[in-house]
Amino acid sequence: MRNNDKKFLRKAVDQAKKSVELGGFPAGAVVVKNGKIISKGVSLGNILHDPTSHAETSSMREACKKLKGYLEGATLYASLEPCLMCFEASNWTGVSKIVYGCKKTEEMAKKNYYEGVNEIRKINKKNNRQIELKYIPDFEKEMLTLVKKWESK
Repeated sequence: MRNNDKKFLRKAVDQAKKSVELGGFPAGAVVVKNGKIISKGVSLGNILHDPTSHAETSSMREACKKLKGYLEGATLYASLEPCLMCFEASNWTGVSKIVYGCKKTEEMAKKNYYEGVNEIRKINKKNNRQIELKYIPDFEKEMLTLVKKWESK
């Protein structure tokens, strides 16, 4: 399973690169169900004038539309640790598992890339329904480099 997680997480990282190419924030996401990619997302909130248009939310919206329902049994692969909005949207859509490749840093929170330093793991434990959370550090260095590159533009 870990190899599949890495494979799909790689796709989310690729989406983050695509997001930057399109002028968006360096975040990408992929929704997978039954071993198949249902949708992909980039973070274009700044371009769309929609602060809710993060990579995760856009991929979940598209997946729900394609499946004509909720995302029970689906996994959300996110290049960066989801913010609170995206984490809770995952909860409401029924996502069963979130795999992410780069942890939120205090520096990112100070730069307002996140709502603050809230820990989704602690919040997850208090929710009515828990989502399996999995951090795979293999792409963290690549994502931090992409964020720095984006910042320098």
